[in-house]
This record gives sequence, structure tokens and C-alpha cells, in this order.
Amino acid sequence: MNRIWKFKDCGDKAKVEELAGLLCMPKENPTDKDVRCYRIIANLLVQRGIDTYEKAREFFRPDLNKLHDPFLMKDMEKAVERIMIAVQAKEKIMVYGDYDVDGASAVALVYSYLSSFYDDLVYYIPDRTEEGYGVSFKGVDEADAEGVTLIICLDCGIKATEEIAWANDKGIDFIVCDHHLPGKELPKAYAILDPKLSDCYYPYDELSACGIGFKLIQALQKKRERPADELRQYLDLVVISIAADMVPLTGENRILAYHGLKVINSKPRVGLEKLLAYANILHDEERNSPYYFNKKLTIQDLSFLVGPRINAAGRMDSIKTEDAVALLKTRKSEKAENLAEKLNKSNDERKKKDQEDTRAAIEEIESKGLHKKKCIVLYNENWYQGVAAIVASRVAEKYSRPTIIFTKTNNNIITGSARSVKNVDVYSAIEKCRHLLEHYGGHKLAAGLSLDVSHFQEFQQMFEQEIEQNVTIEDVTPEMDIDMQIALGDVSDKLLELLKLFAPFGPENTEPVFYSSEIYDANKVRKVGKNHLSFSAIPINENILPISCIGFSLADYYDLLHFGRKIDMTYTIEENSWQGRRELQLNVKDIRESDYGDY
Repeated sequence: MNRIWKFKDCGDKAKVEELAGLLCMPKENPTDKDVRCYRIIANLLVQRGIDTYEKAREFFRPDLNKLHDPFLMKDMEKAVERIMIAVQAKEKIMVYGDYDVDGASAVALVYSYLSSFYDDLVYYIPDRTEEGYGVSFKGVDEADAEGVTLIICLDCGIKATEEIAWANDKGIDFIVCDHHLPGKELPKAYAILDPKLSDCYYPYDELSACGIGFKLIQALQKKRERPADELRQYLDLVVISIAADMVPLTGENRILAYHGLKVINSKPRVGLEKLLAYANILHDEERNSPYYFNKKLTIQDLSFLVGPRINAAGRMDSIKTEDAVALLKTRKSEKAENLAEKLNKSNDERKKKDQEDTRAAIEEIESKGLHKKKCIVLYNENWYQGVAAIVASRVAEKYSRPTIIFTKTNNNIITGSARSVKNVDVYSAIEKCRHLLEHYGGHKLAAGLSLDVSHFQEFQQMFEQEIEQNVTIEDVTPEMDIDMQIALGDVSDKLLELLKLFAPFGPENTEPVFYSSEIYDANKVRKVGKNHLSFSAIPINENILPISCIGFSLADYYDLLHFGRKIDMTYTIEENSWQGRRELQLNVKDIRESDYGDY
């Protein structure tokens, strides 16, 4: 499917020129190329709303001291006071979390912090199949049986009105730490920490659940009059949650992710070290430098290497999410190694099941022509519930359609995992069908829901009608967002070094994508594997040396380059290392013939 090329607004040209001059000022006698380089950087900054030198300095040097006061969050004072009362009275505290990466990392963070000064703690993760998402009656009953009088729940709870009322009747207080959208009725919890509450005026509302957990321990640390720097050790857990939950890489998330990556790359906790050993990125020699991975880990690495292995614990029957929490909080090397091996084995099982169900879903879609609709809704009682979200993600990406994959759970209840595309609010469409649902929750791009199987067809029809009426074909056509057009001659080592300062990359701070036109291949084009393309780009009207290019899944353009046709292309700039040699490389995202027409 051809993508629409969309150029971002370049912003206020006067501000770009002013900022470029300020960034370039420290250099003596800058060359024309230097000036163009800093103009590109200034343009990218202004696009991101960073239009002054002071803002640029804060963006390039994220500072933990710039984190907001945690007590600005509604109910934070109440939450901290209740926890300190529980500690002083020697009450039993349960740390309760969802079964995904965000929930597991949040539980590990809060439990680890509390256990550093208090012993009477337990943690609990609901079973995905038996209990489903969020706070469960079974979880509350287990807490009551163990004598728990305070539950701190993370990554869930904002809609658990009945379950928290059940806990209140048993004399159990709840502190809800959630980042999901609240419903019309709030649970009667002792305290609710959720920046998305309409009457919460905390300055940043895009934290992950683990990020909210971090704000809680930050507040506790202040109340206990302990040094703030002691909390740095927990930032590796926060950045894992940020990577896995795909929250915006702006504001506090950027600060937390930046320093969390520093912790992981310099002194990873033993559980992460053992888990990453299965990703083949550790040096063989003893740790002898600040970085003992064979590469500097990024947000994307955490998403692909750590997230799926932790998530597998909640998806497969062979291991529970409690084991993932145990891995993240343990300080014992042998225990970490055993748990990491179990998680990796579970992930291998997950990949096999994921591939089987994805293949079956695609076969059904193709045979029935479902991809011609504006959304895809599938149900198969034999599909594995633990991988439904992954299958939904793969289908949504392949067909650029909001997708819901339903599987059978127990009795007559079926559970769906929804994943959407950039311009379609899947949560809003699901909410319009709420009278048919048992439970639902999520946000614009991802949601979960459950309903009685007898309501499936009615739900399917109503959901499809809602999408059909409110979504245009343009909304479900994949897009290529392009930051700006540059000349190929402006690509340089200096530009790459400055672009690295924009990391960590993620939602709302994506890696800059550039566009260059009228490019030839310098007689070096070749196919790499079955689907990839390697070539050397040279512009028609610039006197520069060819630049190496790699285009993943772009082998269909081989003939175009082989026969010397002019192309326009979009790309990111990176560094390629091979056998001790390093060179600039363009990672080509898309190609068009130069006379293709309007984009």
C-alpha cells in the first residue's frame, strides 16, 4: 500500500533563523555548511515547539532537577500520609499491578522502594485468563485473606468501582495509581493518582503507570527527607515502561527516559543483565568500560528486546507475571539467571503462537476481503488469548486498519484486544458500544474489552458502522511524516552528531525523517536478502561523493535504480559499523520516481 508523504510545517522562519544563529554562535568563523547544519537543527527544534536557546539547552540536556514537584498531583499528599501511617502501624501492604510490562515494572519499582525500609509487603498480579485486566474480586479476597489493609494498585483501578467498594467493605484502603482515562464514575478509593482526572492540575498528564509510581516514591522520599539521588537506581524500570507503553517522549517522560537509559547502559540491575544476555548484545569480555553492552541501548532496543520477554510472562501458561516482577526486583544473580531463562523460553513459545494466529487471521482477512472495510473485527475461540494484542497490532500495521481480535476466555465471555492507526480513535468507537460490554478500557490507539459471546455480532455491526460513518479512507491510508527537505550534500558527520542529541526517540519525538529529490544510484544497487535494497545515492546537481543507503523491505524498487531512473526518497541518517569501520548511512524509508507527481 502506497503511503501518503506528509511534510511537517517548518514553523516560524524568523524563529528558525534566530535560533540557528544562537546555536552556531559558539563556533568561530563557521563555514556555509556549518550554518546550513545549524539551520536544519533549528528547524527541527522549532517544529517541536522549542524556539529559544534556553528551551533548546533544556531539551538537549534533560535535567532530573526539572521534574515537577510530585505533590502537585491531586491526592498525592493523602497517598503519602496513608502509606506512612501503614508503615508506622505495621500494617500489611499489597502492591497490585497489571500483567503487562508497565504494570510489572511499576510493581517492581514501588515494591523495591518500600522494601528498602519496610518489610510487611506482598505483591499481586492478576491472572490474565482467570481474572482479566485490572483489579479483580479474587485479588481483593486474597489480600483480605493475607491480612492486607492497604493496596497500592498500579496501571489499573481507575474504573474498578465495584471491586474497590468490595475492598472497602472488608476494611481495605486503596491507593490507585493509574494513567488511563477515567470513566463517568470514580472508584471510592482512599486516594487516586491519575493526571488525567479532570480536576487534577498536575503539569504533565502523559506519564506511564510506572512513571506515576515513580512520582509516588519521589513524594515518599521527600516526606522521609531522604536524598533525591537515591531514586536514580529505579529509573531503569521507568524507561522500560515508557518504551513498552509507547507514551509520548516529551516533558517528564523525556527526562525520565534519558536518565533511565543512562542507568541501563552503565549499571543495569542484575535481572535486566541476565535477560539481555539472551538478546546477544553483551560483550564476551569482562565488564571493563562504562558500557558493557556491545551497543548503546535505545528506547527501540528496550521495546524489541526487553518488553516482549517480560510481556511473555503474562501471555503464556508456562510462567506468570509474578516471575517477571521477581526478576526485576531481585539482587541475586543465580535467581535472576533462572528467571531470565524461564522468561526467554516463554517468549519463544509466545513467538510461535503469535505467528500461528497471525497467519490464520491474515488468511481469513484475505479470503473474506475484510481488508476492504475501514476496520477489521475477528473472533476465533481457538486463538490464544495471550497473543491477541500482538496479532491485532500486526494486522493493524499490515492493513492500516483499526483492528480488534477476540478470543474466548471462560464461560460465555470473549475478550478483545484493539489496536488502531494514527488517525482513528478506537477507544471512542468502542465506548459508543459500551452497553454491549462487560468491561472496557484503554486509550486512542489501544484498548481492551470483554462481552458475552451472544453480543458479538451486534457489537461487530455497531463498531463497524461507527467506524464507517466517522472515518474517511484517508484516515486509514498509511502516512509517511517528513520533517523537512534537505540537500544530500548537507548530510554530514556533524549533522548526525547533533541529531543524536534529539534522542531518546519515540511518540511525539520521532527520529527526524528527511526528504531529498532527484537522486541516482552510483551503479552499486543490489538486493540484500529477499526484500531489502542496498545502493549508493548521488544527487543529480551536487558534486559530492555517493552516500551508502539501506532500504528495508524496498527490494521492489531495484529495477528503478538499476536502470538509472531519478528517484525522490525519504530517510533517516545513521552510522553503520562493520568490521571496525564506521560510515554514514541513510536508512531509506520510502522511494518515489522523481516524476511520480503530487505526494
